[in-house]
Amino acid sequence: MSRHRLTLIAALGAGLLAAGALTGCATGASSPAQETSPSASSSPDAGESSSAAEVGAAWLDAGRAIAVVTWGSSTCVPVVSAEPTVSGDAVTVTLGESARTDCTRDMAPRATLVGLPAGVDPTRSLEVTVEGAAEGRTTLAPLTSAPSDAEQFAPSAGWVDARTIALVTYGSSGCPPTVESVTTTGTGIAVQFATPPADQICTMDLAPRVTLADVGDGAPEGAVSVVLSGGGVDAPDPIPVLGSR
Repeated sequence: MSRHRLTLIAALGAGLLAAGALTGCATGASSPAQETSPSASSSPDAGESSSAAEVGAAWLDAGRAIAVVTWGSSTCVPVVSAEPTVSGDAVTVTLGESARTDCTRDMAPRATLVGLPAGVDPTRSLEVTVEGAAEGRTTLAPLTSAPSDAEQFAPSAGWVDARTIALVTYGSSGCPPTVESVTTTGTGIAVQFATPPADQICTMDLAPRVTLADVGDGAPEGAVSVVLSGGGVDAPDPIPVLGSR
Protein backbone atom coordinates (compact mmCIF):
# COMPACT_ATOMS: atom_id res chain seq x y z
CA MET A 1 0.00 0.00 0.00
CA SER A 2 1.41 3.35 -1.09
CA ARG A 3 2.45 5.96 1.46
CA HIS A 4 0.58 8.47 -0.71
CA ARG A 5 -2.72 6.64 -0.25
CA LEU A 6 -4.23 9.36 1.96
CA THR A 7 -3.39 12.04 -0.60
CA LEU A 8 -4.93 10.04 -3.44
CA ILE A 9 -8.07 9.34 -1.41
CA ALA A 10 -8.42 13.01 -0.54
CA ALA A 11 -8.10 13.93 -4.21
CA LEU A 12 -10.77 11.38 -5.14
CA GLY A 13 -13.10 12.74 -2.47
CA ALA A 14 -12.55 16.34 -3.58
CA GLY A 15 -13.44 15.44 -7.18
CA LEU A 16 -16.66 13.77 -6.16
CA LEU A 17 -17.60 16.62 -3.86
CA ALA A 18 -17.04 19.12 -6.66
CA ALA A 19 -19.48 17.12 -8.78
CA GLY A 20 -22.09 17.64 -6.09
CA ALA A 21 -22.84 13.94 -5.70
CA LEU A 22 -24.98 13.38 -2.61
CA THR A 23 -26.65 10.27 -1.33
CA GLY A 24 -27.94 8.70 1.88
CA CYS A 25 -25.23 6.72 3.66
CA ALA A 26 -24.97 4.35 6.59
CA THR A 27 -22.89 6.42 8.97
CA GLY A 28 -23.78 9.14 11.43
CA ALA A 29 -22.80 12.74 11.96
CA SER A 30 -19.52 13.60 13.60
CA SER A 31 -19.24 14.04 17.37
CA PRO A 32 -16.53 13.48 19.96
CA ALA A 33 -16.47 10.53 22.31
CA GLN A 34 -17.54 12.82 25.15
CA GLU A 35 -20.88 14.00 23.81
CA THR A 36 -22.44 17.37 24.59
CA SER A 37 -25.61 19.15 23.55
CA PRO A 38 -24.20 22.31 21.97
CA SER A 39 -26.08 25.03 20.12
CA ALA A 40 -25.11 25.99 16.58
CA SER A 41 -23.35 29.26 15.82
CA SER A 42 -21.43 30.74 12.91
CA SER A 43 -18.93 32.20 15.40
CA PRO A 44 -18.29 29.49 18.01
CA ASP A 45 -16.74 30.33 21.35
CA ALA A 46 -14.71 27.14 20.87
CA GLY A 47 -12.85 28.46 17.85
CA GLU A 48 -9.81 29.53 19.80
CA SER A 49 -6.46 27.84 19.17
CA SER A 50 -5.41 24.99 21.44
CA SER A 51 -2.59 25.55 23.88
CA ALA A 52 0.55 23.41 23.88
CA ALA A 53 -0.82 21.32 26.74
CA GLU A 54 -3.98 20.60 24.74
CA VAL A 55 -2.37 19.12 21.64
CA GLY A 56 -2.16 15.34 21.37
CA ALA A 57 -1.22 12.81 18.72
CA ALA A 58 -1.50 9.11 17.86
CA TRP A 59 0.19 6.78 15.41
CA LEU A 60 -2.15 5.45 12.69
CA ASP A 61 -2.11 3.56 9.38
CA ALA A 62 0.91 1.36 10.18
CA GLY A 63 2.94 4.43 11.17
CA ARG A 64 2.37 6.25 7.87
CA ALA A 65 0.01 8.78 9.42
CA ILE A 66 -0.83 10.41 12.72
CA ALA A 67 -3.94 11.90 14.28
CA VAL A 68 -3.39 15.41 15.62
CA VAL A 69 -5.84 16.12 18.45
CA THR A 70 -6.83 19.70 19.27
CA TRP A 71 -9.67 21.32 21.23
CA GLY A 72 -12.49 23.43 19.86
CA SER A 73 -15.84 23.10 18.10
CA SER A 74 -16.61 19.42 17.55
CA THR A 75 -18.23 20.09 14.17
CA CYS A 76 -15.48 22.31 12.75
CA VAL A 77 -12.38 20.14 12.77
CA PRO A 78 -9.17 21.85 11.55
CA VAL A 79 -7.76 20.70 8.21
CA VAL A 80 -4.20 20.20 7.01
CA SER A 81 -3.37 23.37 5.07
CA ALA A 82 0.19 22.60 3.97
CA GLU A 83 2.41 19.59 3.40
CA PRO A 84 3.97 18.53 6.73
CA THR A 85 7.71 19.15 6.97
CA VAL A 86 10.20 16.81 8.60
CA SER A 87 13.56 17.61 10.15
CA GLY A 88 15.26 14.65 11.79
CA ASP A 89 12.80 13.14 14.26
CA ALA A 90 10.52 16.18 14.25
CA VAL A 91 7.50 16.98 12.08
CA THR A 92 5.73 20.33 11.74
CA VAL A 93 2.02 20.27 10.87
CA THR A 94 0.19 23.39 9.69
CA LEU A 95 -3.55 23.41 10.28
CA GLY A 96 -6.19 25.65 8.74
CA GLU A 97 -9.71 26.44 9.90
CA SER A 98 -12.59 24.24 8.80
CA ALA A 99 -14.55 25.54 5.81
CA ARG A 100 -17.78 25.05 7.76
CA THR A 101 -19.53 28.06 9.26
CA ASP A 102 -22.32 26.31 11.22
CA CYS A 103 -19.98 25.39 14.07
CA THR A 104 -21.30 24.16 17.40
CA ARG A 105 -20.36 26.25 20.43
CA ASP A 106 -18.82 23.38 22.38
CA MET A 107 -15.26 22.72 23.47
CA ALA A 108 -14.27 19.17 22.61
CA PRO A 109 -11.28 17.15 21.38
CA ARG A 110 -11.16 16.85 17.57
CA ALA A 111 -8.77 14.72 15.51
CA THR A 112 -7.20 15.68 12.19
CA LEU A 113 -5.60 12.94 10.09
CA VAL A 114 -2.11 13.86 8.85
CA GLY A 115 -0.25 11.74 6.32
CA LEU A 116 3.48 11.68 7.10
CA PRO A 117 6.16 12.34 4.49
CA ALA A 118 8.44 9.52 3.41
CA GLY A 119 11.34 8.87 5.75
CA VAL A 120 9.55 9.09 9.08
CA ASP A 121 10.49 6.03 11.15
CA PRO A 122 7.69 5.03 13.57
CA THR A 123 10.19 3.04 15.66
CA ARG A 124 11.80 6.35 16.70
CA SER A 125 10.18 9.01 18.87
CA LEU A 126 8.57 11.81 16.88
CA GLU A 127 8.24 15.41 18.05
CA VAL A 128 5.06 16.92 16.61
CA THR A 129 4.76 20.70 16.35
CA VAL A 130 1.37 22.11 15.38
CA GLU A 131 1.00 25.57 13.85
CA GLY A 132 -1.78 27.64 12.30
CA ALA A 133 -5.38 27.18 13.43
CA ALA A 134 -4.07 25.38 16.53
CA GLU A 135 -0.68 25.63 18.16
CA GLY A 136 1.21 23.27 20.42
CA ARG A 137 3.76 20.53 20.67
CA THR A 138 3.74 16.91 21.75
CA THR A 139 5.98 13.88 21.42
CA LEU A 140 4.93 10.46 20.17
CA ALA A 141 6.76 7.58 21.82
CA PRO A 142 8.32 5.14 19.34
CA LEU A 143 6.54 1.96 18.39
CA THR A 144 8.30 -1.15 19.69
CA SER A 145 8.44 -2.57 16.16
CA ALA A 146 7.41 -1.52 12.69
CA PRO A 147 3.70 -2.38 12.32
CA SER A 148 2.59 -4.80 9.63
CA ASP A 149 1.37 -3.26 6.41
CA ALA A 150 -2.39 -3.06 6.03
CA GLU A 151 -4.72 -3.51 3.11
CA GLN A 152 -5.99 -0.48 1.26
CA PHE A 153 -8.87 1.25 3.05
CA ALA A 154 -8.26 -0.88 6.16
CA PRO A 155 -9.24 0.78 9.47
CA SER A 156 -6.54 1.58 12.01
CA ALA A 157 -6.29 2.68 15.64
CA GLY A 158 -3.78 4.38 17.91
CA TRP A 159 -3.44 5.60 21.51
CA VAL A 160 -3.76 9.35 22.07
CA ASP A 161 -3.42 9.08 25.85
CA ALA A 162 -4.18 6.66 28.68
CA ARG A 163 -7.92 6.59 27.98
CA THR A 164 -8.41 7.83 24.42
CA ILE A 165 -7.92 6.07 21.10
CA ALA A 166 -8.12 7.50 17.61
CA LEU A 167 -9.91 5.36 15.02
CA VAL A 168 -9.66 5.64 11.24
CA THR A 169 -12.47 4.27 9.09
CA TYR A 170 -13.27 4.82 5.41
CA GLY A 171 -16.52 6.09 3.95
CA SER A 172 -18.40 9.34 3.34
CA SER A 173 -16.39 12.32 4.58
CA GLY A 174 -19.65 14.12 5.30
CA CYS A 175 -20.93 11.39 7.61
CA PRO A 176 -18.18 10.17 9.94
CA PRO A 177 -19.27 7.54 12.48
CA THR A 178 -20.36 8.48 15.98
CA VAL A 179 -19.36 6.44 19.03
CA GLU A 180 -22.38 4.97 20.81
CA SER A 181 -20.63 2.78 23.39
CA VAL A 182 -17.22 1.45 24.38
CA THR A 183 -16.66 -1.76 26.31
CA THR A 184 -13.41 -3.32 27.49
CA THR A 185 -12.25 -6.86 28.25
CA GLY A 186 -8.96 -8.26 29.51
CA THR A 187 -7.08 -7.63 26.25
CA GLY A 188 -9.52 -5.91 23.95
CA ILE A 189 -11.81 -2.97 23.32
CA ALA A 190 -15.14 -3.03 21.49
CA VAL A 191 -16.46 0.19 19.95
CA GLN A 192 -20.09 0.31 18.83
CA PHE A 193 -20.98 3.09 16.41
CA ALA A 194 -24.45 4.63 16.45
CA THR A 195 -27.04 3.91 13.78
CA PRO A 196 -27.44 7.11 11.75
CA PRO A 197 -30.80 8.74 11.06
CA ALA A 198 -32.63 7.21 8.10
CA ASP A 199 -32.80 10.60 6.37
CA GLN A 200 -29.11 11.39 6.83
CA ILE A 201 -27.67 12.96 3.66
CA CYS A 202 -24.00 12.20 3.01
CA THR A 203 -21.37 13.08 0.45
CA MET A 204 -20.78 10.30 -2.07
CA ASP A 205 -17.01 10.04 -1.58
CA LEU A 206 -14.65 7.53 0.00
CA ALA A 207 -12.32 9.16 2.50
CA PRO A 208 -10.56 8.44 5.80
CA ARG A 209 -12.50 9.66 8.87
CA VAL A 210 -10.97 9.98 12.34
CA THR A 211 -13.13 9.30 15.40
CA LEU A 212 -12.03 9.61 19.02
CA ALA A 213 -13.23 7.02 21.55
CA ASP A 214 -12.94 7.34 25.33
CA VAL A 215 -12.19 3.88 26.75
CA GLY A 216 -12.34 5.10 30.35
CA ASP A 217 -10.10 4.11 33.22
CA GLY A 218 -10.45 0.36 32.63
CA ALA A 219 -8.31 0.14 29.50
CA PRO A 220 -6.47 -3.19 29.23
CA GLU A 221 -2.73 -3.27 29.88
CA GLY A 222 -0.14 -4.32 27.32
CA ALA A 223 -0.91 -4.98 23.65
CA VAL A 224 -4.53 -4.13 22.91
CA SER A 225 -6.82 -4.61 19.93
CA VAL A 226 -10.16 -3.01 19.09
CA VAL A 227 -13.20 -4.37 17.29
CA LEU A 228 -15.51 -1.94 15.47
CA SER A 229 -19.18 -2.52 14.73
CA GLY A 230 -22.34 -0.64 13.79
CA GLY A 231 -22.82 2.62 11.94
CA GLY A 232 -22.15 1.02 8.57
CA VAL A 233 -18.51 0.28 9.49
CA ASP A 234 -17.37 -3.12 8.23
CA ALA A 235 -14.44 -4.18 10.46
CA PRO A 236 -15.07 -7.65 11.89
CA ASP A 237 -11.42 -8.45 12.67
CA PRO A 238 -9.52 -7.08 15.72
CA ILE A 239 -7.39 -4.03 14.92
CA PRO A 240 -4.12 -3.49 16.83
CA VAL A 241 -4.06 -0.22 18.76
CA LEU A 242 -0.71 1.37 17.90
CA GLY A 243 1.46 3.26 20.35
CA SER A 244 1.60 3.50 24.09
CA ARG A 245 -0.26 5.33 26.86
